[in-house]
Amino acid sequence: MTLPLNQTGIITLILLFLFLSTGCGYQLAGKETHIPEGLTSVAIPTFANQTSEPGIEVPFTRGFLVEFIQDKRVRVVDRSEADCVLEGVIKSLQAYSVAYDRSALATEYQTTVVIDLTLRKRTGEVLWAEKDISESRWYKASSNVLSSEFSRDTAIQQIGRYVAERARHRFFYNF
Repeated sequence: MTLPLNQTGIITLILLFLFLSTGCGYQLAGKETHIPEGLTSVAIPTFANQTSEPGIEVPFTRGFLVEFIQDKRVRVVDRSEADCVLEGVIKSLQAYSVAYDRSALATEYQTTVVIDLTLRKRTGEVLWAEKDISESRWYKASSNVLSSEFSRDTAIQQIGRYVAERARHRFFYNF
């Protein structure tokens, strides 16, 4: 035999559920960080480009800005206002063919980018640095030059976003 719940029983169940859910260690995921006390803002200046590829710094800098702005746990501000500065140096860009058709024409390329990242406090103290971060992506070649260039640029943008995601994770969780 089941007993009908009256208003007092329903309120008691709701309060019990709220009490148990707040007392069991539940919290909003993604908000905990391990960054040093006092770091509430970061500047991400345009990355340095040590390659012969003009403009390669743009998709990388953009990828990092988007990643940190969307996260919202620290403010992205101008260097003069920032508690810390995340600097990047794009050291190399290589692209080479990795697949060919029967006529020995390239059908796929791999592009690899190597960068250095350094996070510094406003005082200049290095909080962390990663050297020679290497990431690659493959892309399809086309007989249409514009299509091939678009595929190559897309691969470079993907590399920039992926490295930015890894750096953001390091920033918040692996100090």
